[in-house]
Amino acid sequence: MVVIYLFISVILIIYLSTKLKIHPFIALFIVALLYGFFAGMSLDLIINSINQGFGDTLGKIGLIIVLGIIIGSFLENSGAAYTMAEKILKIIGKKRVTIAMGIIGYFVSIPVFADSGFILLSPLNKSLSKKAGISLAGSAVALSLGLMATHTLVPPTPGPIAAAGILNADLGLVIMWGLIISALALIPALYYSIKFVSKTYIDPNPEVSEAEIDERMKKAPGALKSSLPIFVPIFLIVLKSVVSSFGKNINGTIINFISFIGEPVIALTIGMFLSFLLPKKLHFEKMFSTTGWVGKALSDAATIILITGAGGIFGKVLQNSGIANVIGETLGNVHLGIWLPFLLAAAIKTAQGSSTVSLITSASIMMPMMNTLGFVTEIEKVFVVIAIGAGSAVFSHANDSFFWVVTQLSGIDVKSGYRLYSLGTFVLGTSAAIIVFLFYIIIV
Repeated sequence: MVVIYLFISVILIIYLSTKLKIHPFIALFIVALLYGFFAGMSLDLIINSINQGFGDTLGKIGLIIVLGIIIGSFLENSGAAYTMAEKILKIIGKKRVTIAMGIIGYFVSIPVFADSGFILLSPLNKSLSKKAGISLAGSAVALSLGLMATHTLVPPTPGPIAAAGILNADLGLVIMWGLIISALALIPALYYSIKFVSKTYIDPNPEVSEAEIDERMKKAPGALKSSLPIFVPIFLIVLKSVVSSFGKNINGTIINFISFIGEPVIALTIGMFLSFLLPKKLHFEKMFSTTGWVGKALSDAATIILITGAGGIFGKVLQNSGIANVIGETLGNVHLGIWLPFLLAAAIKTAQGSSTVSLITSASIMMPMMNTLGFVTEIEKVFVVIAIGAGSAVFSHANDSFFWVVTQLSGIDVKSGYRLYSLGTFVLGTSAAIIVFLFYIIIV
């Protein structure tokens, strides 16, 4: 019944937010409560799930959203984002923006969480799309799918690392095959973004006219200075990841310092201060007041934070209802070869929203069955990990905080979010699964 309640909940969220025009925060919160009651959860567990889901989600990305939007506000209002966009467009051409964003997302998300990567790159994506005269829908979905590809398939992202550890798979081989398979799976995902998603037009920046952009660019800083608030935080986060993985012989004080400045919240705080250097002259009332650039950015952030937190509540209620265990027990008894770990992870991801939870739960369910199912060699273990990663990309929707980050920052409504972004995660995940299956047949 919990699976049936999930389907009803998804339909209800779409109906409330699109047909009745109810704010997504209210829709998600009400549906999460109703699901908890109908699923037979205790009242204490429902309350704990609400508090934990909202708190954990915003504890991880709440401040990141705030800092990212402040950086974006300074990049946009100072003209820096458009300076970068103009420089990049000269290199890649206006017709290749969507592909470029997908590829950038692919590399950024290897060390950086997908949520953080999207928030950091969203201002650049908007300005590129605006300057190129294309729909934001295609480039935003391409960026999100590029981020999702390596987020679910390539260590050192925590989910794939945890799955590899649980199944005792060789981490080096997981990284190598994860890079290959995620890159190949991104090709159909980008084709989908260009040929299907781009047909839905979303104005990259409906509040800013071309005349205003031209006026801002007259006072804008150079391309190198403009890029610092984005790429310095990314560099610091990557540096922390590299040092954590390979810096065992480095002095402990240095490791601690790099770990501190490489923490996403601190890295973005540094990025925020760098963004304050972008305007030629700081006007405190115009930029930092409640009605200025920062004030408007915080107002925009509040809505996104609340909706993302409500998505976290829905996901945690589903998770605590035991739906993952129900699906695991059901699919665990079905012998489907290499398709089993994929379907298991896809079902758990769709049910409770978190790719990381899907990876860890699926690997834990698969672990005692590995010998029985014949997954005993090193390469077989690696392919099981990657199959689980492919499944954990399918199907991102209302119970996934990343769904709300992508749709809210891109101006995509809930119904279109399912049609454009959620379907894109299905294309990405199933493409990766098919590639895993083909390699598995050839190699194993």
